[in-house]
Amino acid sequence: MPTAYLHTAFGGPETEAFADLPRPVPGPGQLLIAVRAAGVNPVDWKRRGGYRRAGGPPTDLPSVFGSEAAGVVEEVGPGVEGFAPGDEVFGSTDTGGYAELTLLPAAGTAHKPAGLSWTDAATLPVAAATAYDALVQLGLPAGATLLVNGVGGGVGVSAAQIARHAGLTVVGTASAAKGDFAKSLGVIPVASGPGVADRVRAAAPGGVDGLLDLVGGDSLRELAPLVGERSRLVSGADKALAVELGGSAIVRARTGAVLSAVAALVLDGALDPHVTRTYPLAEADQALRAVESGHTRGKIALTIPPRP
Repeated sequence: MPTAYLHTAFGGPETEAFADLPRPVPGPGQLLIAVRAAGVNPVDWKRRGGYRRAGGPPTDLPSVFGSEAAGVVEEVGPGVEGFAPGDEVFGSTDTGGYAELTLLPAAGTAHKPAGLSWTDAATLPVAAATAYDALVQLGLPAGATLLVNGVGGGVGVSAAQIARHAGLTVVGTASAAKGDFAKSLGVIPVASGPGVADRVRAAAPGGVDGLLDLVGGDSLRELAPLVGERSRLVSGADKALAVELGGSAIVRARTGAVLSAVAALVLDGALDPHVTRTYPLAEADQALRAVESGHTRGKIALTIPPRP
């Protein structure tokens, strides 16, 4: 039976456990994959605590951690076209990524290019794809200035690189500890915290043309007036406030085409997922603690060897 790391209730780390689960069976439109790598994200521990996306379905317990994975197709479900057993793929998961076997929706899965590592592939569907969707939604032309509120996190790091590749000037708010890292990405860093709007004005005297918010709250409220055209304000952190301020939430495409596009950016050298540390599945608890601490820089991934 395949091993998985899951939580049996909503709460803290005490709810987590390893378990041997029945082999998943792919339904219509699904792929069963043998996982080779899985991304570890803040949303994983937040869901353990009871968080769920607005409008999303309730979480059934026990629930396997993880929402993105890369691996090898073992079976295809009814109606699936374009994929076959043996294909190397990556995408968002239907049944959790911290597992030896998991199910992916075929519509939100892409073929993994040969030159893309398992760990890089496994960390693209959440952060990089969200950043890509946000920038498409903003639709800023080359030469425009983008403000990323919270540029030091996973989505912000990807957004900065993709935006720079598209010819945008990027101003990013970040903690003092992440300022040098932001600068290494070609970002004009601005210290976050009270008074941030004045610091952004000083860093971008020509103004900002779009705002990608990844923080929400008071920070978003302070920065929103810097964007004259509020349709150019999107948030991945505070949908209600973004709408109140005249903007909108990031609209996720969740398609294989988007994943293929971000994979191409990695292969072109335009996007580095910044996988800074990997853990074996047997140390999934340690990987989750590292992300939950909030002090990590870059992405963390689990690695899973081929099953015998």
